[in-house]
Amino acid sequence: MTDTSVQSAANNDVREVDQVVIRFAGDSGDGMQLTGGELTRTSAIMGNDLATFPDFPAEIRAPAGTIPGVSAFQVRFSNFDIHTPGDSPDVLVAMNPAALKVHIGQLKSDGILIVNTAKFRATDLKKAKYDSNPLEDGSIDGYRVIQVDLEKLTRGALEESPLDTRSKDRCKNMFALGILYWLYNRDLEPTLKYLDEKFGAKKPDVAAANKDVVKAGYNYADISGIFQTSYKVQPATFMQPGRYRNIMGNQSLCLGLVAASRQADLPIMLGSYPITPASDILHQLSTYKSHGVVTFQAEDEIAAVCAAIGASYAGKLGVTSTSGPGLALKSEAIGLAVMTELPLVIVDVQRAGPSTGMPTKTEQADLLQAMYGRNGECPCVVLCARTPADAFEAAYEAVRIAVRHMIPVILLSDGYVANGAEPWRIPDADQLPAIDVKFAEGVPDGTRFEPYARDPETLARAWAIPGTEGGTHRIGGLEKSEPYGDISYDPENHERMTEMRAAKVQRIADELPPLEPLGGEEGDVLVLGWGGTAGAITAAVSRMRADGKNVSSICLRHLNPLPNDLGDVMKRFKRVLIPELNGGQLALLVRARYLIDAYSFAKVQGLPFSSDEIMAKVEELLAENDG
Repeated sequence: MTDTSVQSAANNDVREVDQVVIRFAGDSGDGMQLTGGELTRTSAIMGNDLATFPDFPAEIRAPAGTIPGVSAFQVRFSNFDIHTPGDSPDVLVAMNPAALKVHIGQLKSDGILIVNTAKFRATDLKKAKYDSNPLEDGSIDGYRVIQVDLEKLTRGALEESPLDTRSKDRCKNMFALGILYWLYNRDLEPTLKYLDEKFGAKKPDVAAANKDVVKAGYNYADISGIFQTSYKVQPATFMQPGRYRNIMGNQSLCLGLVAASRQADLPIMLGSYPITPASDILHQLSTYKSHGVVTFQAEDEIAAVCAAIGASYAGKLGVTSTSGPGLALKSEAIGLAVMTELPLVIVDVQRAGPSTGMPTKTEQADLLQAMYGRNGECPCVVLCARTPADAFEAAYEAVRIAVRHMIPVILLSDGYVANGAEPWRIPDADQLPAIDVKFAEGVPDGTRFEPYARDPETLARAWAIPGTEGGTHRIGGLEKSEPYGDISYDPENHERMTEMRAAKVQRIADELPPLEPLGGEEGDVLVLGWGGTAGAITAAVSRMRADGKNVSSICLRHLNPLPNDLGDVMKRFKRVLIPELNGGQLALLVRARYLIDAYSFAKVQGLPFSSDEIMAKVEELLAENDG
């Protein structure tokens, strides 16, 4: 049996670097997400700051070796504060020609290209639409190419394993991971422990094989001399003291919902229908039964949101999760929640549309739907999550507002935030903001209950749950009158109640803290963003300010209502640039409301912004200012 114990490193040159960006790419069955996830988890344990970008194929199972079936995972880890998974990788691991063709254009010049030569046969090249072999025709000469037959080496490491040949070949991603662990001085122990935990009990042979192969990859990089230099990224020193964990956006959002539920002492009832990329919310919340969470997988989107509304009527915390197509189907029921003035949290993890669109790709194109996608004058509160870790606070805030103001809240995430990962400092539960819930009490016999008697500060109506003695009241979608909730067709009453529901949304702006731009309070260009663009915007503006450019940024969480001071802040800058992964929806709202000639920077490619893209656009505006 091949010796797969980890050997001490040879006398190689170890060079310290402050960051590295690595991208794994291959077939959806090559385990790229698992491989990238393990490198991410190990780097988090080693104390680095990090950010990730999983890139899933849109096809459920495209033909092996074809361009539509390419799956990728990019991870960036560093010893300083980072905000994006990186613009271009330093290292690309290409498991087949299709992966090479899709991603080679983004690898840095002179970057490291690790190629699995076992998959560069004539048939493989044909599937990827190559006319010649890129390993032989000089087309990749500008990179540091490392050719490794991962299939042969993996089988050699597993000569005495009881696994069949196909199962052995599935371990080749671990060989590639072992090579990267040696190259960047990563600790093998977290991955070895993970493999035991994942497979050890039920599939011990699989666990043993993967452990042997990751060690073999490490030893191969050490002994073969394919690299003259290895690299080391020291732990990040800027992080606040505390307990951290690596967290993805959907995970973070779920924890925010559960934390708010516990703080408010309101059990969650999630009504949901599976839809990419929101399905993980249903999956994760279903594991929190011990925290009073009830999950209901409905037969369709309409049933899901109606069940959540019913739960809110019954005194629970009604939540529903979906993506853009599902939000459209839920629109009539959301209008019912607006009319009945019940608390409800609607999570929309946006994806590229319209219709089915590109379901595994990211976009921010549901903003106008969240704002106006219902019949009648039907205002909802709209929030957004800006980063994977921020999704916790955004979800917590959504619950707080929904309960305090008796109002539906739409929380916008997106595929980039939902599937990305970063370190998250676990908060002290005792320090979380209070969420106070007060159910209405009944009135004595002979006195009419007033369900639409409003709180003078928030304009919220009373929350009277069924069974409250003396709390009988009418509920439904027809227009009501104050204070008894009688059905009314009076024109003046309809206008008054319409204005009241809008005023209730606007009152929330009075509770928001003043905006604090990153950078100066005034200047040449303000970059205004929301949601998942926050990382690229923050990185771009930070770099430009370090170069002496008079630019600043604001990344919004509250989209309806917008902060009260947003208009004043924007007027202190010569130009306002709004990057969005849509056709310019926030720019449209800003122009209409504030009469500011905001510059829209729109992108609808299913890909997030890079910081370089935003920097280039800001430079254009600075040049116009100089002109």
